[in-house]
Amino acid sequence: MRSDTSDKSPERRFRPGRRTLIAGAVCAGTVGLHRLLAHEPAGSSAAPAGAAPAPGPPAAPGGGLGAQSYRLRPFAAPGARSPRLGESVRRQNVPVREAAAVTLPVKGDKIALTLDDGPHPEYTPEVLKVLRTHRVRATFFLIGENAEWNRDLVRAIAADGHLIANHSWSHPRLDTLSRKRVRSELGTTSELLERLLGGAPGWARAPYGAWDKASLEVCAELGMEPLGWSVDTNDWARPGSEEISEAVLEGAHSGGVVLAHDGGGDRSQTVAALRHCLPRLIDRGWSFVLPAPGPV
Repeated sequence: MRSDTSDKSPERRFRPGRRTLIAGAVCAGTVGLHRLLAHEPAGSSAAPAGAAPAPGPPAAPGGGLGAQSYRLRPFAAPGARSPRLGESVRRQNVPVREAAAVTLPVKGDKIALTLDDGPHPEYTPEVLKVLRTHRVRATFFLIGENAEWNRDLVRAIAADGHLIANHSWSHPRLDTLSRKRVRSELGTTSELLERLLGGAPGWARAPYGAWDKASLEVCAELGMEPLGWSVDTNDWARPGSEEISEAVLEGAHSGGVVLAHDGGGDRSQTVAALRHCLPRLIDRGWSFVLPAPGPV
């Protein structure tokens, strides 16, 4: 399980000198060039006004796996506050589930592809290209703070006919949070997606699949159904594109829900695996489905 690191307190202030200001300007220019080279989508927004940018996953010694995966390190430090939930998220009469569904109630050779932790400015567009090539629709469980920084990419996912769902604001374990924090994590994300797309999501996935009674109740109050998975590619650990592809090909079953990731680190292996396994599944007669429309 991921370990957390403590961030510097926002109360600590210092008075920058001339050299510090010059160094800051150089750094800002470097960041701008990096975004240009990385083809960051136009219109991507900064963090909410007055808030510090969300920190990325801290690098592990030697730049190893710890620097790449949400599975090991969350964006936000323990106790970090999400933006306040407004009143625009529509509440629907959704029953409280005892647990998240892990399969879909479909018959025949039908399977659902789901992708977590995006949108990512580099890998999400690559995933979209693969899906477009093979005419596959998928469900994207988005991190709210990533969606905030990549708004045009959120719209691009929806424009391609994919289903957009809620994966919390900052990827914490919901079963460790107060009810108020859970509502903030899920509600703020739904509110953002509603503003961007004109409708709040009808499906949610807890980070790590870690639901509890309180978080399932909040999920229902916000008009969402919880969804887990039955085929885990373990792509977050970057085991190699062949292993990721084999997990999908060997694990495919009627109504199965495949878990993969388009964000949270280097997802080049996932992109390569999808290029390999999707046409083979289609050749074997499999079709890809989305969860039934949610209550919104």
